[in-house]
Amino acid sequence: MAKCDEGYFCEVCGKDVENITQSDLYLRYVIGELDPELLHIKAERHITCNPILAQFIVDDAFDPVATDDDFDKRTLDAEYVREREDLVTRGWRRLREVWTEDKSILDYPLAEVIDRLKGE
Repeated sequence: MAKCDEGYFCEVCGKDVENITQSDLYLRYVIGELDPELLHIKAERHITCNPILAQFIVDDAFDPVATDDDFDKRTLDAEYVREREDLVTRGWRRLREVWTEDKSILDYPLAEVIDRLKGE
């Protein structure tokens, strides 16, 4: 059976990643941390199964995630945390937008990521 027929299962918890708004893979793509050429070969995870990334989403529609390791945002530089929260939150909101729109996958990333990709 083709992968698309099977669904996409989280490499951490093993459960189905039901849609793009839950996808760590697509969030990393949208914010420019994953090369588009790698989307089809990288493993999928729920955003919440990657707490190091998920902790930076600050939105009333997203349940806060915390991590108690060396990468806990409460222990990191405040300016870095603000920048990271801005980027990752905007990326997650972008996922929610593309989930409801009929867009090419090439149009999913944030505008600054698309600009950077065009320049490469």
